[in-house]
Amino acid sequence: MRKAVRRTLREVTVKIGLERLDTQEGVMVEALLDSRATGLVMSSEFAKKQGFKLKRLERPMNVRNMDRSLNKEGPIEYMVEVNIYYQGHRERTEIDIIGGQKWTVILGMPWLARHNLEIDWRTGEVKMTRYPEECRKQWRPVQGKSGWEKQKEEEAKEEVGRKREEKKKKKK
Repeated sequence: MRKAVRRTLREVTVKIGLERLDTQEGVMVEALLDSRATGLVMSSEFAKKQGFKLKRLERPMNVRNMDRSLNKEGPIEYMVEVNIYYQGHRERTEIDIIGGQKWTVILGMPWLARHNLEIDWRTGEVKMTRYPEECRKQWRPVQGKSGWEKQKEEEAKEEVGRKREEKKKKKK
């Protein structure tokens, strides 16, 4: 009888929501979790296709490949500021733009270390249970709702309610 062999995954990905700050339009993407990456990066092709507003960096950053050679696409010259949504968590962050990559978005070691995710490398299950204090201020579970779009709708309703309360106070 042959013994079943458990295989460890070579890549772990998560579905995240990315929201453009200028239009508040969002898109769901599959992001690679990569502890070898030294930052957060987005494909330039994807950024252009989705209409993300690119901001030029003050100084371009050279990119090195795993073999330490310079990336053939050249230095990073742009970044985007977005809201990232994952498992009820929301945060505003900057993502560097790079051409010629296989993945739409890569969440690298700084993001992984800050959020200290629980990752099951056999099943690929990822849980966000140990996020930093600054994220706790933004994170709010929504009972009976799923997805970052529904959380955004709830927050918009709350904002309308706050504005009504402010008007009532001004009238008094």
